[in-house]
Amino acid sequence: MRFLSLCFICLFFLSACSFSTYTPLPLATPVWVTVTPATVQTVTRTPFEPQDPPTPTPSPLPPTPTPVPTATRPPAPTAAPISSSGSISILLLGSDQRPGRGDFRTDVFLLLIIRPDSSLALVSFPRDLYVYMPALGKKERINAAYEFGGFSLVSQTLQYNFGFRPDYFVLTNFSGFRSIVDSLGGIDVQVGKELTDARSGYPDGYTVPVGIIHMDGETALWYVRSRKTTSDFDRLRRAQEVIIAIGQKLLTLQGLTRIPELYQTYKASVVTNLTLEDVLTLAPRLQGVNPNQVERYAITPPLVTNWNDPVDGRFLLLPNIPGIQSLLRQAFGLNP
Repeated sequence: MRFLSLCFICLFFLSACSFSTYTPLPLATPVWVTVTPATVQTVTRTPFEPQDPPTPTPSPLPPTPTPVPTATRPPAPTAAPISSSGSISILLLGSDQRPGRGDFRTDVFLLLIIRPDSSLALVSFPRDLYVYMPALGKKERINAAYEFGGFSLVSQTLQYNFGFRPDYFVLTNFSGFRSIVDSLGGIDVQVGKELTDARSGYPDGYTVPVGIIHMDGETALWYVRSRKTTSDFDRLRRAQEVIIAIGQKLLTLQGLTRIPELYQTYKASVVTNLTLEDVLTLAPRLQGVNPNQVERYAITPPLVTNWNDPVDGRFLLLPNIPGIQSLLRQAFGLNP
């Protein structure tokens, strides 16, 4: 049952990875699952049809209305909701909120799924995913949903666009993430790809090589948020690496007996609808979990299409709804 502590802390810590070593344990290679949709949506505009010269009339014809681009039309709600089939889903959100700023975005948007057989899956959503938000009556980036309407709007948005609602959520910010990682004595991250990027205090940049790398809170935050030399899709991979590293570290702390203590210690660093009773109730589901065998999914091309809003020039990602639903069904342990 000691893995309960892993999931408990993950519910609080792992979401923090966005706000962009002791002797290392052997880490098994994570299972990265690739789902290729049958069809990738593209954005096209309906052209005006050529017209013959109009027949003279007593008054001029009204102008032909400009067609609405496909990307801005409200989509129909998902016709076939995704059944959780007994799985428990927890949305891990990492915000970029800073002191003195009221607005923020949840640039880490990560779904943790605990299946009935105690296996785990992680699904990363890119921050620029352009989705319809029912309560607002318009489309917006998915990372704005929590600021505009809290977990209620986030749940509505996921249900409307993709056919599922998460059971729980955990939200934290930069300072909360740093303090959590540092309180664990740092983490050992299995880095899958070398990263070199700008970092405050390092005039020549900072490099993280491939391999098991020990990171304190500040370094782990930099590692997840850095994106000048990489893409947002690469950030999704790095966030998952950090999450798994936190889980591995917790296995060394005999955390099961410390759950009430840890809950009290870290609840000030997060916002969540998970109670201590909720966490303890998950214990039977978590006894057989192997953190080295977490299935990892990410919504990346060809499940999204790049699009620039012609009105304001914003870069956005248009979702391939059927493809993303296929990925989600697989993550929930259903037939894709």
